[in-house]
Amino acid sequence: MNKKTESPLLHPSALSPQPFLRVFCAVELPGSIRASAGEHIEALRRLAPDVRAGWERPEKLHITLKFLGEIEQARVSALAEAACAAARSLEPFDLSVEGAGAFPPRGPARVLWLGLKDSAGALALLQRRLEEECVARGFAREARPFKAHVTIARLRRPTGARRLAALHEEKGFARAEFSVRDLVLIRSELGRGGSRYTELSRHPLGGPAAGL
Repeated sequence: MNKKTESPLLHPSALSPQPFLRVFCAVELPGSIRASAGEHIEALRRLAPDVRAGWERPEKLHITLKFLGEIEQARVSALAEAACAAARSLEPFDLSVEGAGAFPPRGPARVLWLGLKDSAGALALLQRRLEEECVARGFAREARPFKAHVTIARLRRPTGARRLAALHEEKGFARAEFSVRDLVLIRSELGRGGSRYTELSRHPLGGPAAGL
């Protein structure tokens, strides 16, 4: 293994001949919620087949806590360490997916999202801890305020976008609770068929990194 990327926290899939990796840190959704989101997506596609949108595949749905974009492969181990430290600082907590909306709230919609209810503020705290650990290791601080959501589509053209957003918000999304137990570091590889995700490391909340 390349000594620059060698780390007990990283999955062997972290290895790559490329000098840079496109990465982000996220919380995963359980299969039952991804399946419900998939049904919601299919219903919207049937209702507005003419609207140009890039729909997210259900198996890829997640909650992004920090998107770093392209970073040097040699720095991935430091990012895994930051994720591990942030995860260890909190115990598992409950969260719920509910509601539906779009960005921006006015004018042609560009992103459709599912809402999250973080009653105890634990998700926001996890994101802050992750941000602090990343900054301490030399990664840039996110300039935009954190707004927890699950992206389900990116609208490619303004034509029909607001109508689709209205259908999405009117349909809504039934409340579904789940337990957050891990923080995951993920590699995203862009391709013609969309992005492909590979897990680089997994960090249980309140404990050491899981052996991979």
